[in-house]
Amino acid sequence: MTANRSAVVLLSGGLDSATCLAIAKDRGLAVHAVSFRYGQRHQFELQRAAQIANHVGTASHRVVDIDLAQFGGSALTDPTVDVPKSDSVQQIGSSIPITYVPARNTVFLSLALALAETIDSRDIFIGVNALDYSGYPDCRGEFIRAYEAMANLATRAGVEGEQPLTIHTPLIDLTKAQIIAQGLALGVDYSMTISCYDPIDNQSPCGHCDACLLRAKGFAENGIVDPALP
Repeated sequence: MTANRSAVVLLSGGLDSATCLAIAKDRGLAVHAVSFRYGQRHQFELQRAAQIANHVGTASHRVVDIDLAQFGGSALTDPTVDVPKSDSVQQIGSSIPITYVPARNTVFLSLALALAETIDSRDIFIGVNALDYSGYPDCRGEFIRAYEAMANLATRAGVEGEQPLTIHTPLIDLTKAQIIAQGLALGVDYSMTISCYDPIDNQSPCGHCDACLLRAKGFAENGIVDPALP
């Protein structure tokens, strides 16, 4: 990859997407970050996404409005459904949790694909992870490979372009601790990030949702305190 190439990076404002953004920048790509206001209860993450994009110096940063809350079906988009809380990572269940948002990554990738084609980019980065994650089916490698194949069939760039579109998932086989270690090596300022599904007063991490627990585990395994904690 060379400096004259651009990439679209999905940026939520969380730990994984901030690391993914740093990886794309480290590869010499001009990064166009895209975030989504999709009716999530933790919209404060978008403020963090804007701070990260500004701090890193992206070529552009868009916040795209969609309304997945109109369908419900998830604790992240339905305020009447409680976000599951636990006291330890060991208590996190193995089944797909109620925080799964139906079709979210499919929708996000489709909009990122539209942006990539518009700006003549052949690279999309998404911070999905298949190890330390909460069981979401759209975070698996099988899904990403299938979506990439579809994208190259469904777009003009894929059909007529000289180079196929690639969906990069640099974190997919890493533990949360490994992701943090890589981000620290790249200079990611994790104090800017928030991972919580149900932040207190819409800005402070609750410390007990799946995302908070997995994040805490990752920092502990690196022997450091989460810099985002108050």
